[in-house]
Amino acid sequence: MITLASHPTLADAVYGIPYPPDSPRFMQGNLASLLVRGRRVAQRWPHLVIALLDGDRPVARGIMVGYRADRDSRPRFPDGGWDQVAVWAAEDVMDGVEADTACALEIAVHPDHLGRGLSTSVLAAMRESVSEAGLSELLVPLRPPDKASAPDVPMDEYAARTRADGLPEDRWLRTHVRAGGRVEGVAWCSSTVQAPLPRWREWTGLPFDRDEPVVVPGALAPVLVSTSQNVAVYVEPNIWVSHRT
Repeated sequence: MITLASHPTLADAVYGIPYPPDSPRFMQGNLASLLVRGRRVAQRWPHLVIALLDGDRPVARGIMVGYRADRDSRPRFPDGGWDQVAVWAAEDVMDGVEADTACALEIAVHPDHLGRGLSTSVLAAMRESVSEAGLSELLVPLRPPDKASAPDVPMDEYAARTRADGLPEDRWLRTHVRAGGRVEGVAWCSSTVQAPLPRWREWTGLPFDRDEPVVVPGALAPVLVSTSQNVAVYVEPNIWVSHRT
């Protein structure tokens, strides 16, 4: 397990780990993600980019950014979730404000190495790196991919579902809880994608020809459509999880 601070020449290989082939294409329409593109994070927060190597080949990554949690009365768990933290992190860099908190943007495992528990190892390394950086905690606007099977269920209801042993029913949320994470609430507007209907048709192969919510494969909530305005908007809820370091 390494960071880009210690192995900067691996940046391209780390960011080259592909997403699974069935990952939703429409998420590339999220504008806030442009603020925390790979090269920017690698330059500004290399100590918060984790990679798991198989020999000299990266097979999993964990990406975080730092920001000042208590600046300008920022709420600890904003409804804006992932998007809000991306904006805050960019603001703090531009203003020269020192970070005190880390936020996880993603954990990704190479499709050829799924099912080996690598995400748990990466999460542990992320927590350790946050501690070594002197930051107080790691916050996660967690995207539970299994929620896509129940897009009409409210996220707070979904997050509250538990198994007989008391652990979360959702496998990714369960991984975080087992690692010591605390479920803090829902980021109702965590990631937003807005685009003209032709772009949505290109991304999904669906007609988008009616003024009604559309269930899109991979989406955690329905996409809202206006044919008269030629636009559709996806507002994704995530689950806030905190990890003390």
